[in-house]
Amino acid sequence: MAASPLLDKPWRELRWGEKQKELQYVKEYKPAVEGTKHLRVLMFGHVGAGKSSFINSVSNVLRGRMSIPALTSSTTSDRSFTIKYETHKIRIGRGTSKTFFPLVFNDVMGLEDGNNSGIHASDITLAMKGHVKDGHKFNPIAPLTKEDYGYNPSPSLDDKVHVLVCVMSANAPQINSSVLQKMKKVRETASELGIPQMAMMTHIDAACGEIEKDLKNVYRSKHLHKKMKDFSAAVGIPMNCIFPVKNYSEEIDLKDDVDFLVLSALRKMVDFGDDFIEKNCN
Repeated sequence: MAASPLLDKPWRELRWGEKQKELQYVKEYKPAVEGTKHLRVLMFGHVGAGKSSFINSVSNVLRGRMSIPALTSSTTSDRSFTIKYETHKIRIGRGTSKTFFPLVFNDVMGLEDGNNSGIHASDITLAMKGHVKDGHKFNPIAPLTKEDYGYNPSPSLDDKVHVLVCVMSANAPQINSSVLQKMKKVRETASELGIPQMAMMTHIDAACGEIEKDLKNVYRSKHLHKKMKDFSAAVGIPMNCIFPVKNYSEEIDLKDDVDFLVLSALRKMVDFGDDFIEKNCN
C-alpha cells in the first residue's frame, strides 16, 4: 500500500475560522512612530516566484474584491516581468474620500543566474536603505550608482524598508546555486542593517495535488513540508518565518481559505515591521 502524501496531523496549527479577526488586525494597523506614514515591505526572489501576484492578492483581501495594483505576467518566461522599482499602495474608498492603507509594497526585478541578468544584489541593498527612487528602471548590466538619476541621496524614514520578504515558488525546479548565493548575500546585508526577514512559498497548489484539492491540507502535505525545510536550510531563514500562500490567479471571486493564508503571512509582516520601526525610527 502506497504511503499517504499527507501527515496524520498538521505540523502548524491555523485557526481557519478567524479570517475576520486577522483582517481587522491588519486593517487597523498604523505606525505609532511620528514621521512614519507607512510600513514598507520589500519583496525579492527568483524570476516567476509570484512577488507581484502576492501584492495583488493582498490588495484583493484588504479591499474585499479583485484588484490589480501590480502588473503581472501570465507566461512562464524565464525573464523578469518587473523591471522598475515601484511603490504599490492599496487604496481605501473611492473618489474624494480615497485614502491608502499605511502598508506599502515594493517588488524588484527577479534574481537570475549569472552576473549580467536579473537584478544585482547591490541594487536590493540600496533599496533596503531607501536609496532607490520610485520608477527607477533596473539595469541587469550595471548596478545603480550614486551618479545615476534613480539614486536617492537623502532617504527619509518612509523610503527605507522595514521588512524584507524572500519569495520562492514551491513549484519551481531546483534553484541554481548562484541564485541561492545572491539570496543569502541579500539576507546577510539585511541582517547587518537589522531589517527583519521572512519568506513566502507560493504556488503551493500547483506543487501538491492534495493542497489543490483542499487548501486546508497546506500544513499536512509532506511534499510542501520538505520543500520548506530545504528552502530554510538553503537560505538560512528559520521555518517559523516561512509562510506558504496561494496567490489569486485563475479565480474571479474571493475565497476565505486563500484569504486566510495571505492574512497569516501579512500579519507577521505587520508585526515584524512595526517592531523594526519602533526600535529604529524613534
